[in-house]
Amino acid sequence: MSKIKYIVAVLLVFLFAGINNSSADWGGIVSYEEDVYPIIHFRCLSCHKKGGIGEEQSGLNLETYEGLMKGTKHGPIVVPRNPLVSNLNVLVEGRAAVRMPHNKKRLTPCDVEILHRWVQQGARNN
Repeated sequence: MSKIKYIVAVLLVFLFAGINNSSADWGGIVSYEEDVYPIIHFRCLSCHKKGGIGEEQSGLNLETYEGLMKGTKHGPIVVPRNPLVSNLNVLVEGRAAVRMPHNKKRLTPCDVEILHRWVQQGARNN
């Protein structure tokens, strides 16, 4: 095998090894439990949990689906089927003066798209 073919083969292995088989990645129905909650768990719960600074300041507790849908002390942050006005999407997409996660690394474009599509599909607890 030539050196170029070997390099291409190795790159293809790494490319396919990194593919996530979630339904969200393939344009299917986005699952709260399998696609959305993992994003929230790893990127949002450090602040938006009981006693966390985000929960204390805004009233938003993201430990459960019900907490997410309840929203903040100012009202809901998710408007099912309308990601353009859902504050969850506005904040993670950087369309507001404040961006979430606050003072931390931005969500990946893939994570932002998953949240966008989940809200667009009705923000179901599925």
